[in-house]
Parts: sequence; structure tokens; C-alpha cells
Amino acid sequence: MTPPSTRTPESSSQGARTLWHAANQDLLREGYFERSELRSDFAAAPFAGCDLFGATVQISPIESVKRHSKEQYGIVTESIYAPARSRIEICYEAPAHLLVLYEDGVRREGETSIDGLSPSGLRNFANKLTFVPAGHAYREWHETGAPLRVTYLYLDPTKLQQLRDTDAAYAPRTFFEDPILWATATKLKNVIERNQPESKLYFDALASVLAHELSRSGRELTRILPASRGGLASWQKRAVIGYIEEHLDERVSLVTLARLARLSQHHFCRAFKQSFGIPPQGHLLQRRMERAKVLLSDRANSITNVALTLGYAFNSSFTLAFRKITGQTPSEFRKNVTSEAGPRKNGQNNSRRGGVGRSLPTLNQHPT
Repeated sequence: MTPPSTRTPESSSQGARTLWHAANQDLLREGYFERSELRSDFAAAPFAGCDLFGATVQISPIESVKRHSKEQYGIVTESIYAPARSRIEICYEAPAHLLVLYEDGVRREGETSIDGLSPSGLRNFANKLTFVPAGHAYREWHETGAPLRVTYLYLDPTKLQQLRDTDAAYAPRTFFEDPILWATATKLKNVIERNQPESKLYFDALASVLAHELSRSGRELTRILPASRGGLASWQKRAVIGYIEEHLDERVSLVTLARLARLSQHHFCRAFKQSFGIPPQGHLLQRRMERAKVLLSDRANSITNVALTLGYAFNSSFTLAFRKITGQTPSEFRKNVTSEAGPRKNGQNNSRRGGVGRSLPTLNQHPT
């Protein structure tokens, strides 16, 4: 990995210098440079007034992750890596916008929250985006089920406003998908990491497009929200999704879910699809397969035990369901999983929660 820039704030406060040195202790541990190489001319105020380098994301425990940062033309990109089966906490609140690209990420447990939004417990957030506007508090914690790779882009609000040549309202968003925004942010990150002076014109063009895409994505979200009327209320979503998460290995009844939402089965199915974009049966299957991915990433779990853990009586039924959602068989998926962390210790295997004689769990029209 190429060593990141090693300059320190020239005109910033002593507090900013202290924060910067604390944030870079992990780089010292990784042997990128000797302590004597930490000079006092870091970041010649690309974010004048924002003190960006004293306000990157805070991660605890810092020794559990690897961080690599680069800055160019007033925008900073930072890459974070955390191994499987680690627990980390992340927080951020600063006068710079933060765009988060989750390149790989599956957690056993965790929560992500931004001021003004309901917390999200989404477990598989690979290829998702999160946007934290300047001044908003952002917190999340993960118990990782697979290696975590995240890119942070720190964006100066003043610079974005200049690029857009108009005021734009940026709303907080967690775990959303926007392929166009993702592609632009990735290109910008690559330009920053290459650090080639001749790419300035290309960089400016990409930064302008990124500012436009952030604004466009927010406007489209605002237009979509009124269409969700008639869907489930927030308390209904929490009750139903919470029940599904706790009973992924069991036969789940539509009657039970509708009762939790205090709706008829007909109205519940319609409201659920309005809220989540897919029927309850499809959501349940997707969540089971996301759980299967976490279990399969640990080679200590046999495919048979994973199937039984999720309530499938036969490997063939599990394989059919897994392929339908992922396009791969469980064996093919396992071969492609990065296994940096190695096998679990004895006694940490998942228990067989589903018995051998249990049938394929489904959402049924009648209670069982």
C-alpha cells in the first residue's frame, strides 16, 4: 500500500494537531514511516476554516483497523479496512460533508444512525452509500461477519457550492443505492490516489459532477418519499422487521406479521410491498440468504450445518434458494469469499437451530 501524505496542519490549532497525531498512530504501527518523518507542514489549508484533518471519523479501537488517506485539490479520501469477527465503533461530526462507500460489509450485529434519521440495523450493506451532511452527528458500530472495506470522501460544503454555482440542500441518507453517484465517487477517489498533477482538469470535472449527483440524488429521494404513503408506519416496520430478524430459521406466518402490524393480511401485504418494494415472502428470503452469506464466510461451518441452521431440511432446497438470490451455489460463494481471518476457535461453531426433519421455512397464508 502506498504511504499516505504525512504533513501536519500548518496554521491549525494545537487541538487539531493532537487529533491528527492520534488518528495517525495506526499508520505508525503499520510501519509506513518513522516518527521523525511526521513533519509540521501537513495540509496547507485546503479546507480553510473547516480544519478537516482534525475532524476525520473517529474509530475505536483504532488498533483494530487499517487506515490510508490521501488529499488532493481540497478533497480527502480515506480507506478503512477491518477484519472479520472484530467489533468497531465509528463516530463523526464536523463542518465537512461525508460520503461513505461501503465496498464490502456484512455485520452480525450493529447499528448506524445519523441525526434526523431512524437508526438502521441493516446487516449486509455492501455496495451501499451513506451521506452525512456537514454538522450532522454520525455514529455506527459493527460486529463484522466478513472483512469490512469502506471509503470515506470528505467534502468541503463551500467547494461543492462553488461547483454547483447554486445553493443545494443536502439531506442525510443511510444505506442507499445510486450507481451513478457510486461510479463518480469511485473515479474521484482513484484520481486523488494517483496524485497526478496533469489530472487537475479531470479532477475538477469529476468534482463538479459529484456535486451535481449528490444534489440530484437528494431531490429524487424527496420526490419518492410522498409516494410511500399507504405503506407501513415506522412502528409497524420496526415490529415486523424485528420479528423477521429474530425468526429467520423458523416458519413465519403472514397471519402473525399482519397481526403485529394490526392489519388484515391483504392490507399488510400491500403496505409491506409499498414500504420495501418487494412482498414479505421475498424480503424474508433475501434476509435468510444474507444470513447464509455470513455463516458461509466462516469455513468452520459446513454447508449442511448452514442449511440446517436456517431451517432447511435438505441441502438441495437451500442451494436452490441461495442460487435464486445470489446467482451462485453456496460452494461457489464460499470459494470467492476472502478468508483473511482464518477459522474460528473450537466451540464457536453455530449451533444447529433447525432440526434435520424441519421443512423449508416459508411465509404462509395460514398460521402453523
